[in-house]
Amino acid sequence: MPEVALYEGIELFERTFKQQIQSNGEIKTQENLFIKKFGDAPGEWPVVPDRYRLIWMPGCPHAHKVVITRKLLGLEDVISLGTTGIFRTPKGWVFSEDPREVDPVLGIHYLHDVYIKENSDYVGRSTVPIIVDTVTGKGVNNDHFWLSIYLNKDWKKYHKKGAPDLYPIELKEQIDKLNNFIYERINVGVYNCGFARSQAAYEKAYDRFFEAMDFIDLHLADKRFLFGDFITDSDVRLYPSLARFQVTYYQVFRANRNRLEEFKNLWPYARDLYQTSGFKETTHFELIKKHYQVSPHLRPLWGNVYGLVSKGPDLSGWVLPHDREKLSKHGLQKFLIHE
Repeated sequence: MPEVALYEGIELFERTFKQQIQSNGEIKTQENLFIKKFGDAPGEWPVVPDRYRLIWMPGCPHAHKVVITRKLLGLEDVISLGTTGIFRTPKGWVFSEDPREVDPVLGIHYLHDVYIKENSDYVGRSTVPIIVDTVTGKGVNNDHFWLSIYLNKDWKKYHKKGAPDLYPIELKEQIDKLNNFIYERINVGVYNCGFARSQAAYEKAYDRFFEAMDFIDLHLADKRFLFGDFITDSDVRLYPSLARFQVTYYQVFRANRNRLEEFKNLWPYARDLYQTSGFKETTHFELIKKHYQVSPHLRPLWGNVYGLVSKGPDLSGWVLPHDREKLSKHGLQKFLIHE
């Protein structure tokens, strides 16, 4: 892992997000460059195994949900996985953990090369997750909101035997509605809190974020998972924000009304997910913590001049019993399985 760059101050943060900073102190979401879907229609990417590579950065919650989905569905032998380093450079994400700092499949040093190949004048940020075509080296899709759904729907014929149905057709509309709420009010909501550039913007985002967290906490009082007895796509996309809350958001984003452990239902619910195969193996707490706390473009958010990494918090509670199975008619079974 490369050494932490010298502290440049808030100017680096503002240069990084200059395309998204609003005059009222809020941050708008960047539009995705690659949005073509998978399928057999003209202009769509064919659903074939061993052709595509999913790129992620372990600290990113949006990438994390897609990697969890890939693992739960058994697509690991169908879509390969590439990993960037956790520190953004002036040119974006770098494959710093690979030999010679080059992705062994795509043969690139900067992820940004994929974006420039699509548009030589591209001035936005290169983002993860992104699926890349290994044949042409072109970007396929970086629409992180829908990528997990595409893996559930379009790649179903390559799901492993006994794969979970995370997006059951009878719940589609309800899942889509809740997904939008989770995304806007929690996944992105906490970023609006952390990236705010005015007191008013910060307090507005803070209140909306915790209002949403309280709503979900109450919703889980009599349900094991968001839609009852089985894990769905909605649970998968809520989990990365919960996993990052205590080690990063509470400190760096000043989302500090209370700790995750103080939510009556969200805390045991988060442990229930963490202790499920597919979640724990993809949750790298130390990398997550280092990314948010000492990344050059994020350090200024909490004045981390010397690039220190907090020793805590204590993570041992994630493996404590959760007792959530008592809310389910199916006991230890957590997934609705494909027929």
